[in-house]
Amino acid sequence: MAVSFLLAPMAELSHRALRELIEIFGACDEYFTEMISAPALIRGGPFEAWYTDPGPCPQRLVYQLVGSDPEHLATAVSLLTTQECAGIDLNMGCSAPAIVRAGAGVRWMASPDRAGALIKLLRKRTTRRLSVKLRIGMEDDFAYLVEFCKRLESEGVDRITLHPRTAREKFKRRPRWEYVGLLRSALHIPVVGNGDIADARELLRRVGEGCDGIMVGRLAIRAPWIFARARHLENPGAENRPLLPESIDLEELGLRFLELLARYQPREFHKSRAHRFFTYFCANFTWATYLTTRLGRETELSAMAALLSAYCRDHPEERTLRLTASPGPA
Repeated sequence: MAVSFLLAPMAELSHRALRELIEIFGACDEYFTEMISAPALIRGGPFEAWYTDPGPCPQRLVYQLVGSDPEHLATAVSLLTTQECAGIDLNMGCSAPAIVRAGAGVRWMASPDRAGALIKLLRKRTTRRLSVKLRIGMEDDFAYLVEFCKRLESEGVDRITLHPRTAREKFKRRPRWEYVGLLRSALHIPVVGNGDIADARELLRRVGEGCDGIMVGRLAIRAPWIFARARHLENPGAENRPLLPESIDLEELGLRFLELLARYQPREFHKSRAHRFFTYFCANFTWATYLTTRLGRETELSAMAALLSAYCRDHPEERTLRLTASPGPA
């Protein structure tokens, strides 16, 4: 069975507009949503409908929940279980200070008993696939990680995604990819690896790490075609590989994203989501910092579109990215 390719849950990024953009090229097996706050979902907050939008492919969508209160999380799981989806994921890996102070994210990894009791509770509330995304832990202690994951497995977790860095490391040091395969060997459930995939060739190299899936985050914003490109390199002669053009029109793709953002996200989200997208997407251009800074000053999507088009008119040689020749994320 082929190793699965997954889009990582990313704040202000893993929304429907990005999923629609990636679907243009295809080959992503599952999409994770942005972190969904369990308390906000229960209260029926004004923006929760956008966080839980299942499009464009509900059957391949994983809802990710974040929270610190077991009852809130259990109620949220019950609500999401009624929706068509591939599964429900619990965030035990976010190390953002505000999340950790609230007792959520990676803070759950400080207590195996507390985390195990939570999974036992959630397992009773859903028949959907129940997964957890986590880090190594508060410290670099692989033995502790294994015992922690075994506890989750015993209480009913169906899959684990490991971002192999500690809570304190953020993105500062290289991820310990060797831990992914070692953890898979220690468990009886699937394990997915996540962290610092640089291009399609590295994605395929990680397939050999002994894991069941590869999760890609920031690279999928810079190169929404990355999953399709990897499948092409994996099976160059396969008849069922996704259709992939020989070159990418970067202006057209950037403008397409802005159209999708306007269609699938509320106006209140437009500025932040667009700025976050272009922080990564503009890395495809020579003058990335200049262009990102200019775009960051704009508040309207129409102004951002005009600015992107003007840049491509001034630098026509940068508009087209040839996948067969690109040394970058292609």
